[in-house]
Amino acid sequence: MKKLFGFTLMAAAVAVSTGALAQADVKWPTKPVQVIVPAGAGGDTDFNARQFARYFEKITGKPMVVTNVNGGSGTIGMSQVESAAPDGNTLFFAHTGIMIVNEVSGMTDRKFDSKLDVACIPAIDKGMVFIGSKKSGLKTVQQVVDKAKAAPNTVIYGTEMGGFSHLQGLIFQKKAGIELKFVDVGSASDKITSLLGGRIDLASISFGPVKDYAATGDMAMVAQFSTERNPLLGDIKTFGEQGMPYAMEKPYIIAFPKGTNPAIIKKLADVAQQITKDPAYAKALEDGFKQPVSFYHTKEAIAELNKVRDDFMQYKDLLRQKK
Repeated sequence: MKKLFGFTLMAAAVAVSTGALAQADVKWPTKPVQVIVPAGAGGDTDFNARQFARYFEKITGKPMVVTNVNGGSGTIGMSQVESAAPDGNTLFFAHTGIMIVNEVSGMTDRKFDSKLDVACIPAIDKGMVFIGSKKSGLKTVQQVVDKAKAAPNTVIYGTEMGGFSHLQGLIFQKKAGIELKFVDVGSASDKITSLLGGRIDLASISFGPVKDYAATGDMAMVAQFSTERNPLLGDIKTFGEQGMPYAMEKPYIIAFPKGTNPAIIKKLADVAQQITKDPAYAKALEDGFKQPVSFYHTKEAIAELNKVRDDFMQYKDLLRQKK
């Protein structure tokens, strides 16, 4: 019995060391990697994916080919990755609006990791801002609350119904105890056009595309959605600083088809962590979307996404009835 026990321990040790060696020796990438981005070119998700791809090639010597797949609120691109071979050559680059809010809204019927293996959170959009149009005259959270309470359902919030910014508006509305008028105006570029034209009063957009309008006074930066103030946004106050305990940042997520070799997943996460330590990468994020560097490795990323999902699910009925 003692000999058998000793043999078992030895076998287990060999298996562990062999597994570790296999993980360390994984040959990946061996060819260009396709990245499916469920958004159009030029937006914040596309920007982050392309910056990541640029530095991925710098480190690994293999290119990442970014493919924009629009449609179905991101579900078309997500389905393409879910059904792809789990060989490490196809991955998904999205954010919580696609991978979590779509489930909350009923757009999809599955949890974010039911058909995908999360590798990491390579970046977090901490530049989302709550914006008032010049015509509305709204410049602070309290002004929005006061105006909406005085005339319920008249302050117009432009959004993509069922999406991330829609949920942002619904949560704000509930916390403030007000009733906004939600209007489906489309993507970030459509929101900007509607704000400039005075057709909507409020919207939630990443700061990068609107920073020039903030400087000229054509839009008012009412608040930033970050938990702690993002200094790259200047003197824009958070909701918390204005007396409302509310924050809603937007993590980006890299995921592979379910069943991908864990060694490949770890290598991608390790490369991502290495990318975030490159000062040139940090400068690119700052210049592009006033976005500080953020990163969660695999285990921490999955824990964070589960927490976000639990938080968002509290608003499931509210989001679905407003679609």
